[in-house]
Amino acid sequence: MRFVISREALIKPLQLVAGVVERRQTLPVLSNILLVAEGDQLSMTGTDLEVELVGRVTLDEPAEAGSVTVPARKLMDICKSLPDDARIELALSGQKMVIKAGRSRFSLSTLPAAEFPNVEDSPQALDLNLTQGHLRHLIDQTGFSMAQQDVRYYLNGMLLEVANGQLRAVSTDGHRLATCIADVVADTDSTHQIIVPRKGILELARLLQNGEDGVRLLIGANHIRAHVGDFIFTSKLVDGKFPDYQRVIPRNGNKYMLGDRQVLRQVLSRIAILSNEKYRGVRLLLTSGFLQVMANNPEQEEAEETVAVDYDGESLEIGFNVNYLLDSLSILNSETVRFTLSDANSSALIEGVDESDSLYVVMPMRM
Repeated sequence: MRFVISREALIKPLQLVAGVVERRQTLPVLSNILLVAEGDQLSMTGTDLEVELVGRVTLDEPAEAGSVTVPARKLMDICKSLPDDARIELALSGQKMVIKAGRSRFSLSTLPAAEFPNVEDSPQALDLNLTQGHLRHLIDQTGFSMAQQDVRYYLNGMLLEVANGQLRAVSTDGHRLATCIADVVADTDSTHQIIVPRKGILELARLLQNGEDGVRLLIGANHIRAHVGDFIFTSKLVDGKFPDYQRVIPRNGNKYMLGDRQVLRQVLSRIAILSNEKYRGVRLLLTSGFLQVMANNPEQEEAEETVAVDYDGESLEIGFNVNYLLDSLSILNSETVRFTLSDANSSALIEGVDESDSLYVVMPMRM
């Protein structure tokens, strides 16, 4: 096995594929990436048994065909350390991969390609097509609400729901919920739901560009596969039942507050400085035309600020985790946001006035 490639052509796909590989592995081969050279094509594969990413690169000249696995991090670090215009030769010599560039020479240990695991295929149930920009938008608008290492394992990921020609993304950590929808071309009229694990969502997002280039999603019983440009991404699905998000979205709110998103962000950020570092609680007091934001902490320090808002309902005092409010306000794009509330014990619904595709639910705190 031997091939020559420019550093520029190799570095981006290598970084993406190596990003899937976990640093600590029980199986040594899982610290490696699989290199397969054939004709003028080089394919690179990384996996942690949950997520797999295959990247393909066209070589300038035909390769001596072969396949082998090499340490992912070391190969990436070597290539990153070489000059930008370097041409890199990789050749298999016995049990070693010899890497040459200019006057530099490296020799890496290898493991046989036969030891590298394949993510098994499952029967394909659904075929979707949408733009990379739309899928990236879905993930960006909702990903921050995914749980991390929650014992309710089905929250450590994102629900993707296909229904009525739309793809909906939903994430929740039990304290807040985010959802966003996009149009999709699907070969089904029925409703399908899958849960993609957190790592799968984060790795998929790294592949996506904000543009009109297409992405094809193939959904099976146990896997989701995405064809994105020169990459094929595969992730196992979470086997579990996602909460009924429709029941979580408050429908009976009768108090509406409109405010400038950036002004509210700045006020909440200032008041948060003196909130309890552990619980991050702030109190909101709504009166006609005004919102008063207050916080205190165990050191008896206090902060408060009043801001003008569009509100003419009865007075309401309610507490929230300030980080959850700031996350929602940071991700929205609309200049004006709407808070829909009902009472001090009910969740708030947060939306952008000019955005109909995204909405956010934040549960209140006892203060």
